[in-house]
Amino acid sequence: VQLVESGGGLVHAGGSLRLTCAASGFTFSSYAMKWYRQAPGKERELVAIIPSAGGSTNYADSVKGRFTISRDNAKNTVYLQLNSLKPEDTAVYYCNTRDWGVDYWGKGTLVTVSS
Repeated sequence: VQLVESGGGLVHAGGSLRLTCAASGFTFSSYAMKWYRQAPGKERELVAIIPSAGGSTNYADSVKGRFTISRDNAKNTVYLQLNSLKPEDTAVYYCNTRDWGVDYWGKGTLVTVSS
């Protein structure tokens, strides 16, 4: 299993970014995918989840209405659109999937939001 995140960067408050996670080494279309984030000095937190076939998604309360998770099973890719960014969204964002109770993680992509 390999997960590779990209798309992070430095953005002003109110700005937008789109994160991408390219997946390989497993049957991507059969697995739910998640985005987590970890801010400096804080625990990793679940941001968004999308089922294997897309459809019903779920979000952390802190990002509802601002972030959108989506996936393209033909491209083995999951996305996270970040809008109306706030300084408190600054974190390393990780792509995740789980198989037989084992969590797989990418190396993350850093999002920095300046005020």
